[in-house]
Amino acid sequence: MSLLDGSLWLSLSAERVNARTKADGGYPPYNIELIPGSDGGPEVLRITLAVAGFGLDELDVSIEDGQLLIRGAKHDEGTRDYLHRGIAARQFKRTFALADGVEVRKAELHDGLLAIELERPHREKRVLKVGIVPAG
Repeated sequence: MSLLDGSLWLSLSAERVNARTKADGGYPPYNIELIPGSDGGPEVLRITLAVAGFGLDELDVSIEDGQLLIRGAKHDEGTRDYLHRGIAARQFKRTFALADGVEVRKAELHDGLLAIELERPHREKRVLKVGIVPAG
């Protein structure tokens, strides 16, 4: 997906991506996939985050100032005596700057994966005729 061919969905600058990845250690991991529209419908962009161990009440998806914010915070489980703890339970915040016209269609949690679908509705092409007048 090229940013120059008119299919801009997310506006991420390289500096912000690198700084954010270093700050959060890349947690939680995520995929971004482009899904072709069916029956002439608009294309869909799906962002899928691996959020194993988080329940619906521990996740929050919102749009603030043109940014998609995904937050996760675990509730206090009390004291547990783990012999090995391999499932991350730390809080997180992922941010994606949305391009103009991109809307969140839905968010679903299934088998530890949070899938958020974005769409950019088809816009009717507008042609505006500009009159030319002689100079002088």
